[in-house]
Amino acid sequence: MRRRPVLPSHHDDMEKGGGKPASSRLCFLATLCAMFWVLIFYFHFAVVSNEPDASAAQAGEVRIARARLQLPEPDGAARRDLPLAPPARASEPPPPVARSKEEVVEEEKPAAGARQEEAPTKVAASYPFERALKTAENKSDPCGGRYIYVHELPPRFNEDMLRDCEKLSVWTNMCRFMSNDGLGPPLSDEEGVFSSTGWYGTNQFSVDVIFGNRMKQYECLTKDSSIAAAVFVPFYAGFDIARYLWGYNISTRDAASLDLVDWLMNKPEWNVMGGRDHFLVAGRITWDFRRLTEEESDWGSKLLFLPAAKNMSMLVVESSPWNSNDFGIPYPTYFHPAKDADVFLWQDRMRSLERPWLFSFAGAPRPGDPMSIRGQLIDQCRSSSVCKLLECDLGESKCHSPSTIMKMFQSSLFCLQPQGDSYTRRSAFDSMLAGCIPVFFHPGSAYVQYTWHLPKNYTRYSVFIPEADIRTRNASIEERLKSIHPDVVKNMREEVINLIPRVIYADPRSKLETLKDAFDVSIEAIIKKVTKLRRDIIEGREDKDFIEENSWKYSLLEDGQRTIGPHEWDPFFSKPKEKGRDPSSSSAEAAKNSWKSEQRGQN
Repeated sequence: MRRRPVLPSHHDDMEKGGGKPASSRLCFLATLCAMFWVLIFYFHFAVVSNEPDASAAQAGEVRIARARLQLPEPDGAARRDLPLAPPARASEPPPPVARSKEEVVEEEKPAAGARQEEAPTKVAASYPFERALKTAENKSDPCGGRYIYVHELPPRFNEDMLRDCEKLSVWTNMCRFMSNDGLGPPLSDEEGVFSSTGWYGTNQFSVDVIFGNRMKQYECLTKDSSIAAAVFVPFYAGFDIARYLWGYNISTRDAASLDLVDWLMNKPEWNVMGGRDHFLVAGRITWDFRRLTEEESDWGSKLLFLPAAKNMSMLVVESSPWNSNDFGIPYPTYFHPAKDADVFLWQDRMRSLERPWLFSFAGAPRPGDPMSIRGQLIDQCRSSSVCKLLECDLGESKCHSPSTIMKMFQSSLFCLQPQGDSYTRRSAFDSMLAGCIPVFFHPGSAYVQYTWHLPKNYTRYSVFIPEADIRTRNASIEERLKSIHPDVVKNMREEVINLIPRVIYADPRSKLETLKDAFDVSIEAIIKKVTKLRRDIIEGREDKDFIEENSWKYSLLEDGQRTIGPHEWDPFFSKPKEKGRDPSSSSAEAAKNSWKSEQRGQN
């Protein structure tokens, strides 16, 4: 029997595989694997790398890596202070392409605007008066930007003085002048000089109470001090010092002022601006409140030299050219109309009057003052056929008669207004009320005093003849006035008549409908002053070049002007300093002398 031969194993494999060798099959599998990975790499580099989302992701990863390593960007600019941005996601839009600086600036403008909108929030939190400023933006509120907050002072600062009115003056019983809300007794019109209503025997030092009573009728009072454009302090400073000017020591003279300051500084309203939004009124000249020393023989109180008072604004009938915390307001006249019609009728009457006298003067000489030109004015008037003179040193009662004085002014084209015992005198406003063109001899008599109420261009309403022209050259007043063309005189007189509402105080018990009186003008000026100061604080503006000794120059600047320089009136206000004295010392001495006139009852 034959045995079957054993075949090798690979022979069986060949038969199963169709006769192909095993090594060929392994090569085939390796080739397929290689082709698979080639396709994977091709898809990754050729397709995925070109997709924008993938580029964004890569760019984001690169930026993160740089930020973590604190490396500079390709442009060399360091970015270490910037927050890290998350990598872009596939759902986000692609990043912007490279742009020029101009394109980047244009795109960043809205962002800058957004930051600017956030600024007011910080300002409002920093400045407590911001709310008051914003009231002016409310066009539907007629009082927006005009609100006044009035401190409720203890009566010792005001009403108690009126109850003891017989003690307000050494020489005069002021009680009769306190009637009719401070206007005084009504004046009769026996000589046909006045109009039918609105005329009173007003004392020239009564502004304290007249102004205070007018404030009670102000249409924009508020109990909310946070919206107030200014804060009024109803302290009768003039009446207070008038009680103690003669025969009292400086402690008594200063007592009420120190008491007032202490009271104010303990109020929250004071802390808003340290008192720089506060104002008060005194119906006396500034020198009554500017005592220079602690000597008992020195004049007045030191109210205006108190540190706190230096922040406040004080309205006085005569201010200091060398100080910035007081402002001149008109002396009260005899006319206090209750309505516009009263003013219009008076103005028409002053336009139609015949004026036979070229110029006039009412007053007395000052023989004890070598610098006074009054004696020369009186001499020139006496020797002129076109001048009307009313001498007041001979005890002539007509000088104390409102009707006599007003009648003379009404019959004159020009009225001479030299300095009184101090720079100013009430007569200047009485003459303007009569439509008489004032002639001034010193700029301190009106031009640097009443810049709120009178035009800064003084040639529109007055004539200026320097004192030196009279004192040393004996210039002829008559010739100077005759040289003015009649048409110019007519225009000047019309300007004076148009100014009448601004230099009178309306009846405190009523209010003019459309016209602005001296009170209204003063309030507007104070609000404007405080508002400007507040805006300067917010905007970081500070006048570091401000020179207080030149305060009179700043008051003459037009709106928007901030720089002062040499002025034609420098000689009038610098000479006292050249003599080595404080410039206010001579004026304080004049304040003493003014009481002699008050004792005589003169204007």
